Amino acid sequence: MSLLGRIFVIIFAIFVSSLAVGMTIAFGLLGPQWHAFSGDIGERVTFWGVAFFGSVFTGAIGLLPLVILIVLAESFRIRSLLINAAAGAALLIAGYYGSGIAKPSYEESIDAPPPPISRQAQVAAAAGAVGGFVYWLIAGRNAGRWRERNRPSA
Repeated sequence: MSLLGRIFVIIFAIFVSSLAVGMTIAFGLLGPQWHAFSGDIGERVTFWGVAFFGSVFTGAIGLLPLVILIVLAESFRIRSLLINAAAGAALLIAGYYGSGIAKPSYEESIDAPPPPISRQAQVAAAAGAVGGFVYWLIAGRNAGRWRERNRPSA
């Protein structure tokens, strides 16, 4: 596969993984209330709006670091599923805390202490891992293969 063809595969993989991240964020944040969605079209539109916003937001926040990680993976031929999933989770956690969305909760409770990691941070990490997995399925499995030469069989 040529370099130009590989770039198109990478762009397609980024697009699809961004959609998968948005869907994961939507299901993670609004999924527990899914049973409460009656048949109202407004509730369904809200759900899919959050999914679309999650896709666009994750793509906008992590584009430059994502490009850097992809260039590193392609140059060092990193094809590991675990590395792709961990890099996706780390990228989204960094974007979540770096964007200023994560606000500390100073709410006091006599029943239970606040969790050390918020639910939103857990959803961000899970969505990043899903994005890394989807990217690996489409493009990460063949990272760096465009540099290999086809040897004629003797």
